[in-house]
Formats: sequence, C-alpha cells, structure tokens
Amino acid sequence: MSKTLINVIDREGATREVEWEPEQSLMETLRDNDFPVLASCGGTVSCATCHVFLEKPVLESLADRSEDELELLEDAEHYNPEASRLSCQVQQCDSLGGINVIIAPEED
Repeated sequence: MSKTLINVIDREGATREVEWEPEQSLMETLRDNDFPVLASCGGTVSCATCHVFLEKPVLESLADRSEDELELLEDAEHYNPEASRLSCQVQQCDSLGGINVIIAPEED
C-alpha cells in the first residue's frame, strides 16, 4: 500500500492536499497535518470530535457504520446521513486517493 493524496477542506473553506500514510486512520492523518480535529477519545468510537463529511460515492464505498459510530453521529449537531463519518473509523486504502474530506463544524 502506498501513500494516498486527499483533499481536506477546513472549517473556513480552505482546501489543502495532504498525504494519507498506509496503516493510518483518516483521523490520524487530519491530526498529523494540524487540522482542528480534537479526537478526544483517540479513535475508540466514544466521541464525535473527529466528525467529517465525505461525498456520497465515497461513503457508499466504505464499510457500513458500526452501531456505536452511528449512535454518536446521530447525536451530533451537524449529522448528515448521506455524508457523515467519524474519521477514526476510516482506514487508508489506495481507492480513496483524491477524495474530498470536509471537517464538520464544531459543536455548539
């Protein structure tokens, strides 16, 4: 598996291309590239502070959300059933190269 380039759109709407390393979750890539993803639980699916939006075809290509992930997302203020994922639950793979990742707004 090789590094994958993805486009990350921050909360101000700026886009930056970053490298997603093999064996990393999307959350780790966002955090390692200094995006404002709190990731309070460290990827254990017990918070929603790594909430992101993915385009529908990308979302549909991933494994289904676990019950825990879905419950956390449904409780999130900005949940979008057609775009929301917890970035800690998305693992790097070559087929995700070039995707757009939008960091969800902070919870009020």
